[in-house]
Amino acid sequence: MFSRRILSVARSSKVLSHQNAVRSMLSTRSKFHTSARLLEAETVKVPQMAESISEGTLKQWQKKVGDFVELDEEVATIETDKIDVSVNATTAGKIVELLANEDDTVTVGQDLFKIEPGAQGESKPAEKPTEEPKAQKQPEEKKKDDAEPKDQQVDKGTGKPPGPPPPEVEARPADQRKTEKSGATSKKDQPEPKAKEQSVRTAPGARTETRVKMNRMRMRIAERLKESQNNAASLTTFNEIDMSSLMAFRSKYKEEVLKREGVKFGFMSAFAKACTLALKEIPAANASIEAAADGKGQEIVYRDYVDLSVAVATPKGLVTPVVRNAESLSMIGVEREIAALGAKARDGKLTLEDMAGGTFTISNGGVFGSLYGTPIINLPQAAVLGMHAIKDKPVVVDGQIVVRPIMVVALTYDHRLLDGREAVTFLVRVKEYIEDPRKMLLAE
Repeated sequence: MFSRRILSVARSSKVLSHQNAVRSMLSTRSKFHTSARLLEAETVKVPQMAESISEGTLKQWQKKVGDFVELDEEVATIETDKIDVSVNATTAGKIVELLANEDDTVTVGQDLFKIEPGAQGESKPAEKPTEEPKAQKQPEEKKKDDAEPKDQQVDKGTGKPPGPPPPEVEARPADQRKTEKSGATSKKDQPEPKAKEQSVRTAPGARTETRVKMNRMRMRIAERLKESQNNAASLTTFNEIDMSSLMAFRSKYKEEVLKREGVKFGFMSAFAKACTLALKEIPAANASIEAAADGKGQEIVYRDYVDLSVAVATPKGLVTPVVRNAESLSMIGVEREIAALGAKARDGKLTLEDMAGGTFTISNGGVFGSLYGTPIINLPQAAVLGMHAIKDKPVVVDGQIVVRPIMVVALTYDHRLLDGREAVTFLVRVKEYIEDPRKMLLAE
């Protein structure tokens, strides 16, 4: 009877140990599945870009499959007809799949790439045998063990350990060294293939063509310029401005401004200030024609503020970021805003908000050496001022012929909004303010 009880207790303990083993196994599997779920790849979609933009062209992948990215790190760039949109990583992890190719048209909400969340260096649970690191270590240990007896050997004649082995090159047979030397010489004497290719490319009489796909921004610029030519009644008036006074003013204070404000004191700020003052006198140059609120006919919208569009040349085309409320800014304030917008334009970081709106445009083609030009109106604006290069010219001052630095300025205006008298008056006011900058302090 006693032996039967002992046997029963032994059997029950075996059952309990088996149950505990099963529970431990299930717990391990649960943990494994939890970690696998954490490493499941997430799909990143094309983000919302703007109300008026629903698609774009995948310009470039900044990362490739297998690259690790941090949270909010740029992965791809999408080109639209207005700006470049960056697509950033939604989490830190590894790129596991790219779902679109460069130059493909992608739409908002489309799957773009997959990312596997996790810290750098993390990976899925290894399935290889645990003995593998040990097996990799064995050849190194064996190599080390084989090397030890050699280091401990001694010369029978001297009783001292031998010196370091001779260099590998010296240990080779003489004929082998001779062959390598002759081979190196023959390789050196061979003509470089790059030079041969260059001679083919630069052959006289070559007639080559290169076709490049027109990017979305250039297509949009072309569309807008053609729309302006078709819709606006454009007319251009010219005038000459003596830049002597403004150049002396700038030369006297530019170092002080750069040291105190950290911005360069250029001519653009003076023209911007002169234009904002002239626009107060000629409000039609700051107006636009828009559809009536009731949908019947058209209305002229006059504004008591000036959002100044400044034309900036970029590798992709001309863009016009906006200096908001330019009428309330000083010359230094305008320079600071223009410098910030110019830097963003060159780096491709302009946003839609930076370019939206604008009531009047200034374009400075003089920085590229332009002497004359007729700028095109940026619809729905009414006018655009074109600045050009400064050149020394003989002019008559008080009956005497003198040499003065002269800039030719052009105002292209929409004749539907401005009459010739208003347009010419506007340009004359700008001329007066630039030729004597002190007058800008007297203007209200």
